[in-house]
Amino acid sequence: MGILSWIIFGLIAGALAKMILPGKEPQGCVITVILGVLGSVVGGYIGTQLGWGKVTGFDLRSFGLAVIGAVVLLGILRAVKG
Repeated sequence: MGILSWIIFGLIAGALAKMILPGKEPQGCVITVILGVLGSVVGGYIGTQLGWGKVTGFDLRSFGLAVIGAVVLLGILRAVKG
């Protein structure tokens, strides 16, 4: 996947994570993309450690792991911010 694909993938995953954990903080599109892309990395790592296989491209399992990772990161970010 190209970098543009990962950015779009991250934007969608980050937006879904923000819908799952709504909050008051106004985060822009750039933060949502970063949250989603980093969430993809975290979700892929978690999935690999649990034996669910490696994340190799864009499919439903990869997308689910990305959203889970983004939700985890969003929860950590909110806990750190207070």
